[in-house]
Amino acid sequence: MEALGYLASLAMGVVLGLMGGGGSILTVPIMVYLFGLPPVVATGYSLFVVGLTAVIGSAMYIRKGEIDFKVGLSFAVPSILGVNLSRAVVLPVIPNVIGSIGGFVITKEILVMATFSILMIVASYSMIGKRKERSQATYQPIVRVAFISIQGFVIGLIAGFVGAGGGFLIIPALVTLAGLSMRIAVGTSLLIIALQSLMGFSGDLMRGATVDWPLLGTVAAVAAVGIVAGSALAQKVKEQKLKVAFGWFVLVMGATILIEQIYQLSSK
Repeated sequence: MEALGYLASLAMGVVLGLMGGGGSILTVPIMVYLFGLPPVVATGYSLFVVGLTAVIGSAMYIRKGEIDFKVGLSFAVPSILGVNLSRAVVLPVIPNVIGSIGGFVITKEILVMATFSILMIVASYSMIGKRKERSQATYQPIVRVAFISIQGFVIGLIAGFVGAGGGFLIIPALVTLAGLSMRIAVGTSLLIIALQSLMGFSGDLMRGATVDWPLLGTVAAVAAVGIVAGSALAQKVKEQKLKVAFGWFVLVMGATILIEQIYQLSSK
């Protein structure tokens, strides 16, 4: 199973480099089902793997001049605050068993994953549907930065709650709110994910998490090869096709996770 896990890690890197998101959506299942790690541990490992590979990917986009640093930092700083607030304060106070409805037991895990899947489905609509181009001059610069920062904080809270890098939410926000082209949004998203994920993993370490560094380092190295390939491939794909492909990817993953959670709920 480990060999399959490393192959899947390579694919995860390709997805992250090509689409600027979706890495943690794939990394957590890889860690749980192919490497046999507990879900909580897998979430922390995912932050490191996705964060490190996103650093490499964002560096490649920086060299090509395809990152908007002003938008990225305006989004990343409040997003990091949101992630840490969610993981350190919000999640710990939620009980493992929340309650029951009509004999169905609702657990924290089901709540998190169901929320995750619904947000993915909603986010996919803005990428699949046709969008009218909007001029960035519509907003005053300070209003635009403030709006992006608020969006970053909210998405950080959500990303911390569901234990993901949040690329599936970041890219739609960068495209529809900040007015970035898909290619610039992908590069900027990688920068945001790198900062957000590594800061989240650092927080886990400070809270006493133990780490299997040989396994984590190997997975990260394999994923790094994938992100180099994915970033190069992204240059050969038309922007509109890339945008729609990302939307369908998020939709399929979200629907799959939601169906799985409904099945788990009905089987309890």
